[in-house]
Amino acid sequence: MQADIRVAAGFPEAQRPVAARLFWAAFSGKLGRILAPEDKALRLIERLLDPRFAVSATDADGTLLGLAGYKTRDGALIGGGLPDMVSIYGPFGGLWRGVLLDLLDRAVEPGCLLMDGIFVAGSARGKGIGSALLEAICEEARTRDLSRVRLDVIDTNPRARTLYERSGFKAVDTQKTGLLKPLFGFASATRMERQVPSHSSQ
Repeated sequence: MQADIRVAAGFPEAQRPVAARLFWAAFSGKLGRILAPEDKALRLIERLLDPRFAVSATDADGTLLGLAGYKTRDGALIGGGLPDMVSIYGPFGGLWRGVLLDLLDRAVEPGCLLMDGIFVAGSARGKGIGSALLEAICEEARTRDLSRVRLDVIDTNPRARTLYERSGFKAVDTQKTGLLKPLFGFASATRMERQVPSHSSQ
């Protein structure tokens, strides 16, 4: 990774709109059919992004190049609830979207840090930023005395799976969407995990 790229906890507040656009570019294939139209999706994402559950990569000017989020019992990169959905999509639109998103929700597990998305700007790919963000997530797990990191990757995103495998993540389970495939736009999601040794055992 280039020396002028900085990886740190959180993200610059001025970069919140950039973070929302990058999130949408990365996950519209998974969430687009639920959160569309795009203008409302961007409003919701920008509103809900929580820097307390993120690590980011920025350049020398502070421009956001990439971000990885995680989920704990205290919150997540993208949190919120039904009131947030209703405020953007209205009562009916917010309700059915909230029900579908609940089907994608993953519970926090003991001893495990749950990754809540990772994305890198297209112009910044190939510079090692994705790998650096994954290492920062693993370091966050060590700091919290957690022994592993979990993420889920959908079948339509083979590039992401290659990155995860290169970074030491291994597939442990696959779940199919079945009859909900037309709604979600993907057929299956693979759970991947990486063991995170403590500093004392390294």
